[in-house]
Amino acid sequence: MALTQVSSNKCAGGFQKVFEHDSVELKCKMKFAVFLPPKAETDKCPVLYWLSGLTCTEQNFITKAGSQLAAKENGIIIVAPDTSPRGCGVEGEDDSWDLGTGAGFYVDATQEPWKNNYRMYSYVTKELPKLINDNFPADPNRMSISGHSMGGHGALICALKNPGKYKAVSAFAPICNPMQCPWGQKAFAAYLGPDRTTWEGYDHSYFFIYSFINDHIKHHAKFLNA
Repeated sequence: MALTQVSSNKCAGGFQKVFEHDSVELKCKMKFAVFLPPKAETDKCPVLYWLSGLTCTEQNFITKAGSQLAAKENGIIIVAPDTSPRGCGVEGEDDSWDLGTGAGFYVDATQEPWKNNYRMYSYVTKELPKLINDNFPADPNRMSISGHSMGGHGALICALKNPGKYKAVSAFAPICNPMQCPWGQKAFAAYLGPDRTTWEGYDHSYFFIYSFINDHIKHHAKFLNA
């Protein structure tokens, strides 16, 4: 798949770049940022995928978080995609800040008029990693995921739904229970339909913790017992 370089800046000994490509999943042009540490010039490096929150683009994290120095020191490639499709012409996508443009919620929409373009879950977990592995010195066996707010929710969902895919997951102030907040309810009703039984299914209680505690313990054990 063809990539077009949008920008490239020398940063922390490496390069902070932004690329654009035609997304198969989202059926639009998408931008993503990638930081290439100095180590990437000679070796394959692990990749940390960062998912940003509501209203963000690929720019917010790379210009505000100051992640590049730590990425250089640890030899990590950081990939930060946009948070939603843009310019798809979906009716209502630009009417509000918490639905549509800038608010993809990292789910695959099942409802009209969103389902053909708003497939951020598949984009983040399938299309984007393949694109990175094919075009950059990335080690496909060493990837992790993190994010903030809506993106924290996205990171947790991506990791929990794909055991073993990511070496680690973390989140800053994640929206852990979007079904119980107004803009989460608004987005999920639009993307996934009014029947709440087809949504994520878990609440904020210990029944939720019980359902996934084994995954967490196994995750920690891999590092603690290594």
